[in-house]
Amino acid sequence: MRTGLIARKLGMTRLFQDDGSHVPVTVLDVSGCQVVAQRTEENDGYTAMQLGLGTAKVKNVGKAMRGHFAKAKVEPKRRLAEFRVTPDALLDVGTSLSAEHFVAGQFVDVSGTTIGKGFAGGMKRHGFAGLRASHGVSIKHRSLGSTGHSQDPGKVFKGKKMAGQMGGVIQTVQNLQVVATDGERSLIMVKGALPGAKGGIVLVRDAVKRPLPDDVPFPTANPAEEAPPEETEVPEVPEAQDESAEAGDPSDEQAETKD
Repeated sequence: MRTGLIARKLGMTRLFQDDGSHVPVTVLDVSGCQVVAQRTEENDGYTAMQLGLGTAKVKNVGKAMRGHFAKAKVEPKRRLAEFRVTPDALLDVGTSLSAEHFVAGQFVDVSGTTIGKGFAGGMKRHGFAGLRASHGVSIKHRSLGSTGHSQDPGKVFKGKKMAGQMGGVIQTVQNLQVVATDGERSLIMVKGALPGAKGGIVLVRDAVKRPLPDDVPFPTANPAEEAPPEETEVPEVPEAQDESAEAGDPSDEQAETKD
């Protein structure tokens, strides 16, 4: 199981296909996504990767977190998130991840915080039909209607759909298709809408209900070591003999003739 990525939602646009059709996509920015810490079974009881996104001012970071980032030798991050991974998918601290972590055509699960709508009634929050607009209904057209019970049990059960705070909760949308990626600009185009407003932070993971494509990269902290090149035997070169010794020194011959 691979790690996911922290992304910033930039907005929506559309991409035109070869046949002339267009696909609505949400553009995600993953620039600056970096590994901050590892969570191992021996030290923490579980295996996960802690990633950070963005850059935070040092004055806005607490003393404890300053030491945490200094230990990892990375710049202070604006957002942190953990992704559960298998032990073989752990990455070295300081590793930077790009949009090429995902490939076009694969499916992902995206989690984000929905836009807060404030206090909303039952019709807006849960889609109730409301009461009739005529025949004696008096200024209660958008009310919930009956919510309680008779003497037994004489209460309203917990979890009853009623008026209350709407939005502002973490929501996950599954099986969204990656239409395209841009490694140079660190952009991911995901088909459809995602939870959250523009500029919000979302977490992108591999879909748990769809198989991974074969061409998906699987980065690891300890890549396989390359085998050293085979040593080739160098033939021995015979030592060069002194030509003067073989042919004889001419100065010695002249000395013998004079004698």
